[in-house]
Order: sequence, then C-alpha cells, then structure tokens
Amino acid sequence: MAIPHWLLMSALFLLPLLAQISAQEPGCSVSNNNPIIPENKCPYVATTIQVQPGYTVTIDPSFPDGQFFTIEGSELQLTKCVDYEEDPMLLLYLTCKGPAGQSDSLEILVTILNENDNRPMFPQPNITRNVPEDTEVDTAIVARGEVTATDADLDTIYYELTTTVQNADGYFAIRGVNNPEIYLQRALDYDKFNSTTLLLYARDRPVTSPEATNMATATITITIKQSDTRAPWFLPCTRLHNDASVCISSPYSGRVNISEMSPDPLLLEPGPIYAVDPDYTISDRIVYRIVGGNTNEVFSVDADTGNLTMNKIVTTPDSFLLQVMATQVSNVRKYSVATVEIKVINKSNFPPYFEKRVYNGTVFVGLPLRSFVYQAGDPSTPLVITATDQDFPDKVNPNIEYYLKNSTDFIATRDGLILTNKVLESPGTVTIQAVGKDVLSLQEASTIIVVEVVLATAVTPSDKMYSAQDMAILGGTLAALLLIALVLLGVLVWKSSRWDRKPFKFLVKKKLSKDISGGHQNKYYQEDEQPAVSTKQHETSETSSVQAETPVPEQPALASHFSSAEETESLPKDSTASTGILDQEEEEEEKEEEAGQEKEVKSILKTDRHVGDDGYKAVWFKTDVDPEAGERVEVIEDNAADDNDDDDDSDQDLQKNEEEEEEGSDTDGHHRGLGVSFSPESSSLPAAEVTVNMSHTGAGTDDSEI
Repeated sequence: MAIPHWLLMSALFLLPLLAQISAQEPGCSVSNNNPIIPENKCPYVATTIQVQPGYTVTIDPSFPDGQFFTIEGSELQLTKCVDYEEDPMLLLYLTCKGPAGQSDSLEILVTILNENDNRPMFPQPNITRNVPEDTEVDTAIVARGEVTATDADLDTIYYELTTTVQNADGYFAIRGVNNPEIYLQRALDYDKFNSTTLLLYARDRPVTSPEATNMATATITITIKQSDTRAPWFLPCTRLHNDASVCISSPYSGRVNISEMSPDPLLLEPGPIYAVDPDYTISDRIVYRIVGGNTNEVFSVDADTGNLTMNKIVTTPDSFLLQVMATQVSNVRKYSVATVEIKVINKSNFPPYFEKRVYNGTVFVGLPLRSFVYQAGDPSTPLVITATDQDFPDKVNPNIEYYLKNSTDFIATRDGLILTNKVLESPGTVTIQAVGKDVLSLQEASTIIVVEVVLATAVTPSDKMYSAQDMAILGGTLAALLLIALVLLGVLVWKSSRWDRKPFKFLVKKKLSKDISGGHQNKYYQEDEQPAVSTKQHETSETSSVQAETPVPEQPALASHFSSAEETESLPKDSTASTGILDQEEEEEEKEEEAGQEKEVKSILKTDRHVGDDGYKAVWFKTDVDPEAGERVEVIEDNAADDNDDDDDSDQDLQKNEEEEEEGSDTDGHHRGLGVSFSPESSSLPAAEVTVNMSHTGAGTDDSEI
C-alpha cells in the first residue's frame, strides 16, 4: 500500500520542529521562583527544585545572597537567618547543566517578611530637669525630640506617662498618645513636693491590643526649685486647714505703765515681733517699721530685730493699736502687716499671791461633767482658790484669771471654782498646779491643789451633794411652779373682780332697804343725841319719786336712827314701799348682769351742768345751783334747823359732812315726789343738803348716773 504523498510531506515538515521542541525542554525547574520567608526564621525551605535526568543544579556563587541558601536534595533551604531590617529581599540564581554540556540559569527572588521583633528605643533613657516653682502652667518641660522613641520594625509608637511620687499626680502630662512632649499641667507648690520621677513608656502596640507588645521606658527626674512666691509670716502662726502654704498669725499685745518710761524692749504676747520668709530656701532678710497707730511717736521698732521700745512716757490711759510691717529686703512687694495692741495700765507694785500654799478638795467617783470639787472635810462647800493682790485695798484683783497646768481632768473657772472636766471612774489622789494670772500686768501666782477622788458609796445621806446641773434643774422647776401659781392667782383675781362688779348703787339700795326694814339703830349716838325724823309722802297718778337725805358712809354722826314710838310706827309704811321698789330694781340689776351688761358708776357730786341731756341727773350743793337752771333743778329746803342759834359754830363743822344718795330708776314708770330728811335735834345743818332724784324716762333708758 503506498503512502500518500501529502502525508509524507507533512511528516518531513514536522520532524525538525519536534526535534527542536524536544531540545528546548528545561532540565531544571523550581516550584516557586518568588518565595516569601519570615525574618529570623532558619532553616526554612524556600522552594522545591525539579531536575531532569542527566541534569545537575547548583547555586551560582557570583551572587552574594546565595550564601544564605543550600540545596538539600530537591529543596532550596534558607540556612542563615535573615533580618528584615537588614535584608528585606534576597536574589539568587540556580545553574542547571545538561548531559550535552549545555547550561541554563534559574532566577529566584526571596522576599523577607517583617516581624515585630524589635523594641522601641529612646534617644535618652534618663533625663533630668530643674523646674522653678513659679513656672507657668502649659510650659514644655521636656521637648518632643528628646523623648521620641524609634522602632526598627517601623511600627507606630504609643506613649504613656506616670509618676512615682505620691500626691504628685496631675502636675505633669504629655501632649498626646503619639506626642511624648512633657508639659506642666498644674501650678507647682514647693511645700507639697519638691521633686518627682516620671516614667515615660513607649509601646509598638496600643495598650489595649491583644497582640504581643514591645515596650521601652524612659526615666525623667524632675527637681523643683523654690521661688520667691510668698510674703513674710509673723510668728507664731497657725496653718490653715493643714495647708503649708497659708499661715495665720495672731495679733501681738503688750502693756506699759502710765507716766512711766520703760528703757527695755516691751514684753509682748504671744512673743516678740518676729517674721520670716516662708520661702525658706531663699530666706530673704526681713526689715520692720511702724506704719500706723503710733500716736505722738510714742513707740519705735528696731528695723532688724523687731524689738518694740518707748520713745516717751504715756500720760493718758488710752490704748495704742500699732501696725508693724515686715518687708523682704530684696523684694519690697513681699510684705506683711501685724497688729500690736499696747494697753496703758496703772503700775503694779505687788504681784498676786495665794494665801494658802496647798488646797485640799474632795470629789466623788462617777459624778457628771462640770461637777464641783468640795473642800476636804466640808463636803457642802465648793472648793475655791483665791489669789490676792496688795495693789488693791480689799486685796481683790478683778483682773486675775485661774487655770490649771498639769491636769486635764479638772478645770478652774474665772471665780476660782474647781470643776471636773470628765467623769472620774476610779478613786485616787490628784495633785494639780493652779495658776492665777493678772491679765493686765501679766503677773502670776501659783499654788497646789490636792484632790481626793473617793467612792460615792462612802457618802452618807446627810452628806449627799448635788451638782450644778442638779441645782439648775431644781431652779427651773421652781420657776415653772411659781409662774403657774402667778397665772392661777391672776385668774382668781379676775374672776373675783367679775363677781364684785355690781354697781355701787345696788349695794346702797340693798343696805338701805335692810336698815329700814330691820330697824337698825346706832347705839353709840343714841345716848347723846335724839335725831329728828321727818317723812313726807307724795303720791301722784303719773309719777312717784323718793327723795331722802341720808348720811354719807364716811360720816357715822349723820346715821339714821329712830328714837320715838311715833317715828317707829311711821317707818313700816315707808320701808315697805321703798323695799318693794328696791326689790324690783334688784331683780332688774341681776337680769342685766346675766346679759353681760355693765353699768357705769359715776360720782353723784357734780359741778358741771348737762342741760341738754334730758336723761341726766346729778346732785350738788345748794350754793352751787345755777339760778337760770329753771325747772330742771329741784331744791329741797332744810326744815330741821334748830331754833337755838347758839350753835352757829357747829354749823361750819358739820357743813363738811355732805351726804351722797344713789339714784335708781323704776321700770314701771316715772316716779317723783317722795322726800325723806334726817337731821339731829341737837344741831342745825342749814347748809348741808343732798337731793336724790330717781326718775325713769322710758323703758329702754339706763339707770341714772351716779
């Protein structure tokens, strides 16, 4: 079978091409010609090599990076660790030789993977700074460039600042978490702390990151330098609220004798004038001068020592209130002013003294606070210490005050009484030093007090003592009882006055009716006198009135009595009528009292004339009657005058005994016309007449005014 010509021609054409392709097939190859290897990882297989039979492969030594690798069988291994920061990439070539002597090269580019294997680095791990106390807030203390850390891994650095000194937090801070500049955040105070140590941390990961973190630390030592920030302090002084930057001083006080010159520096309390610079590391020198209150330049102060002396005597008892200024020499703006009070007193020639060197007292266990200490042997008398002074005529100096030195269980009052200062729990003996001090002359005297503290069970009932509190409670109770008694007494007096508030005319009527009906007689005058009694009765159809001449209660000589049988027989009729009227008026009076109506009581003796008042009634003497009064005045003539004119002298004496009669009203109608006159037979009374008019103008009109 013959082969087609076209097929033969195609085979001949493809044969050379197939031979060429077979000749170009590589004898060596790698699985990855661009491997990635982590830094510092060795040995590490970079890639795998495929070698055809008859071929050999080697590392080209002409490239230096080939020294990091070796061929182990079919593997290309990294045998030498590589640091990313030094060799981030490696380049090597593999030489592949065939059996015919031909050679070929394979290029391999190795990428080194960066790992977080480096710590941040500070340029200066230890820094020292001196910071003045008066440095302004927000001032940079350490510049950013001095505390900026670096990281070979080129990571972002995170910073944190802390302090190692207590109570120094918050004074220094960094600008930000990625800006380590240190600045002053709060004003400094040298007295609170004068140095601190700051720790600045640098991290290549945030604080809250869960990844492994590399950290570096820088130490910053801060020393605070004291500045001249405060004015001088007068000593002694008291720190305010335990603040060392503020100290309050008390005024100074002293005494001088009037009309006496003192050559020595004055003694002052609580001490001599003395000021210091509170910025003690600077300790500037202080100078003194008086700036006020030095009237007539009596005093002067030493500029360096502050001693106060006199320039002249004082002739008046007026006190001085000096103002002394202390100033720093290097800075006159730093100054303080203190007050010095100088009292002018009379000279004390004798110091105070105690007449007894030892006082003995007794007190019981368990007594409350401020209980008395009593004299030993006399448990009813409180113990009193007394210092005398011969400068006073009675040896009593009112300016002496007492205090105890070596005991806090007892106290002394201004009057020298000794009191307990706590509840004493156990018996024993307490020895106390007591001091009496003249607050003006500052002279002192001392004595000893021995107090025996005994058990309360040893006290008999007769010796029972009471404390000041017990006496105060008793006094308050008695005062309350006294107040209640006064209130009750006032209520009783008030109620009694209401019961006794009946009008005087009611009492007179009641008395008059009783005397007339019962026939009372004055036995003292019956033996010497026989008074004449005349009774007149007038009856009308419209009105009836009773006019009686009765004795004034203060004049018993004019009291009515009856001496004859005729007069006695004539009385029952009159008394019956009068008694009926008075009983009816008495009932009206009682009704008015129940209704709460009160009558106004006025005098029956009047000198003025109320002509325009129809309901007005009054009584006056005949000599005072106004002739123009007309019918409004009714005059009763005196018919009881004696014919014997030899008794004219007695008329003037008896004329003074005027009688008053109460005027009443009858609710049934208007009464008028009944008059009764009483006069003694042995004397004539021509000038003494009294008229009583009882009238009623209407049912709604009040009784007549008396």
